Amino acid sequence: MQAVLVLAHKNINQVIELSALLRKKFEVYIHFDKKAHLNEDQQDRLVDLGVHWIATQDVHWGAWSIVQATIDLFNLALKDKRITYFHLISGQDWPTKNLDEIYRFFEDNEQLYIWNYPSAEYKKAGEPLVDWQKFYFDYDRINRRSKFGKIYHRLSIVKQTLLHVDKLKKLGIDLTLYNGSQWVDLPRDASAYLIDYLQKHPNVEETFKTGFCSDEFWVPTILRNNTEFAQRIDTNNHRYIDWQTRDGSAPAVLDDRDYDKVRKSDTWFMRKIEFPKSKGLVDRLNIR
Repeated sequence: MQAVLVLAHKNINQVIELSALLRKKFEVYIHFDKKAHLNEDQQDRLVDLGVHWIATQDVHWGAWSIVQATIDLFNLALKDKRITYFHLISGQDWPTKNLDEIYRFFEDNEQLYIWNYPSAEYKKAGEPLVDWQKFYFDYDRINRRSKFGKIYHRLSIVKQTLLHVDKLKKLGIDLTLYNGSQWVDLPRDASAYLIDYLQKHPNVEETFKTGFCSDEFWVPTILRNNTEFAQRIDTNNHRYIDWQTRDGSAPAVLDDRDYDKVRKSDTWFMRKIEFPKSKGLVDRLNIR
């Protein structure tokens, strides 16, 4: 048995439609951002579909709450001992292939599909990625995307650089840091190891809790630093994403213009999907 874990924060009816499709083949577990209020009818529809859902975290971009919501989902899904493989997607994802084909690919599959790369070798917006875990941030309290949050972020990095702050050294972190996509496909042993590792290494959990964009760090860092799991990682996570800015959105909201590229891709899921704009694409793909 396989499970799809969904992190959702808006477009509740679209997420329910996605769930109805996925439930034809998968167990479905959803974390709804606490800010996404489900009405009684929506809750009843999820119950009728047999979907497991929780709303434990008030999720903020770039903050620990995203990771905690993911952990809560894994903890819930891992209770079902029948589940052998876990797929983590967003509420704005949609399958690109028929469900039977996806399921067959991952059945008896021991590989881990994680797009990742060494943090020390890259920068974003001129900032070394390692600094996002080396320094302290709290974007569950401060809106990183606000004007104040952007100014605070830059000033905080300058201040901590001048003060020679090194949280990694202070907490005794001897792991090589990796970044990557938070959207992954993992067998049961790797999924359980992730949760167990954080429980046994509170210094690592504290690092990610006080870091920036830890949702991009925690999975690849923990699993790449384990020799057995590192050997089983495939860096192609089979997600179709158009990273260009289009119609004011980055990554682009996919629509009928993307049909040929999506259909010919070697992907299993695509994002961003936004109804009604993406409805023509979804209908043409006719995933079943």
